[in-house]
Amino acid sequence: MSDEDPEDDYDAEEEKEEARNKGEEEGEGEEKEAAEEEEEEPQVSNPLTEDHLKEGLSLLCKTGNGLAHAFVKLEVKEKELTDITLIQSFIHLRYVDLSDNLLRDLSPLAGLTHLLWLKVDGNQLTSASMEELPYLQIASFASNHLKDTTGINHPRLTSINLKGNEIEIISGLDPAKLSNLYSLELRNNSLKSTAGICLPKLKNLYLAQNSITQIEGLEDLGQLTTIHLRDNQLETLDGFSESLKSLQYLNLRGNAIDQLQEVTKLQVLPMLRALVLLDNPCSDEGDYRMEVLVMLPRLERLDKDFYEEEERAEAEEIRQRRREEELELEREREREKELELEQEQEMEDATLEEAPE
Repeated sequence: MSDEDPEDDYDAEEEKEEARNKGEEEGEGEEKEAAEEEEEEPQVSNPLTEDHLKEGLSLLCKTGNGLAHAFVKLEVKEKELTDITLIQSFIHLRYVDLSDNLLRDLSPLAGLTHLLWLKVDGNQLTSASMEELPYLQIASFASNHLKDTTGINHPRLTSINLKGNEIEIISGLDPAKLSNLYSLELRNNSLKSTAGICLPKLKNLYLAQNSITQIEGLEDLGQLTTIHLRDNQLETLDGFSESLKSLQYLNLRGNAIDQLQEVTKLQVLPMLRALVLLDNPCSDEGDYRMEVLVMLPRLERLDKDFYEEEERAEAEEIRQRRREEELELEREREREKELELEQEQEMEDATLEEAPE
C-alpha cells in the first residue's frame, strides 16, 4: 500500500466528523426536544414545482435516437420538499440530488429507468426500498431514519451509502441482485454484529461508529480488501477467517481489545498489509509495535507508520529466538516424559520382584 492510501483520507474524514459532533454536543438536548415536537406535528405539504425544476435542471444531452435532447441532471436541495410527484414526467434524468429535504416517499422515482446516480441524504426516509432501477450505479441515503437494509435490489449498483441511520441488523442484501456492489457504507448506525453481508463481489466495507461486539458472517467476502471497524465495542478478534483472502486494510481503532495476543488471530489473513489498533487498551502495552510485527510478519504498516527494515530484522530475530526456545521447551518436556516412563517401569519391575512365587 502506498503512502497516499485512500483509507488515510477516510480516517481524516472520520476525525473531522467527530470534531464537528463534539462541537454540536452543547444544546443537543434542546435540538432533540424540538425535533420530537416537530415529528408530532403533521407534515405540511410542500411539493416539487415547475420553478424548482427550472432552477435545478441542467446538463442537456441527446436522448433516444440522438435527434432529441433533454436535461439529465436535477439538483433540488434544502427546499423542505415533501412530495416529488412532478419528477415522474422527467424520464430521461440520470443524476438526481434531493438532499436535505423532508421526503418520506421515493416511489415517484420508479419511472426514471435511466437513472445512474441518486443522492437523497438528510431526508425523513425510513426505508431504502425502491422499485428496481436497471442502471442505477451509485446511491446515497445518508442521515435519514432507515431501520433496515431491505429492498435494495438494483442490479448495476456499485456503491451505496447508508451512514448515519438507525440500522440495527443487516438483512435482505441479495448477492444475486447485488452482484456488482463493491462498496457498502454503514458507518454510524446501531449495528451489533457484522452478520448478513453475503456479497462475494464486495471490496470496501465501512462499519465504523456502530456498537459491534462480534465479527461473524464474513466468510463469503473473498474479494474484500478493506474493513473499517473503528469506534465499535470489540473485545476479541474472533470471526476472521482465511476465506478473507484479499483483505489488505483493517481498521480497529477505538475498540476494547485488551489482550495484544488477540492479534495472532489475524494470522489467517494472508494479504493483510495495514492494521490500525490505536486507542485500544492493548496499544498501551510495552513493545506494542514490535510485538505486532512479530505476530504478523507480512504487515507493512501499523497505525500510521510503515515498518522500517531494521524493525523487520529485529522482529525476525525475536521470532527465531522464540522458535528455538519453544523447541528447547518441547525437548525438555519430552525428556521429562521419558524420565517419568522410566521411573514407572522401574517401579513395575520392583513390584514384580517383590511379589511371592
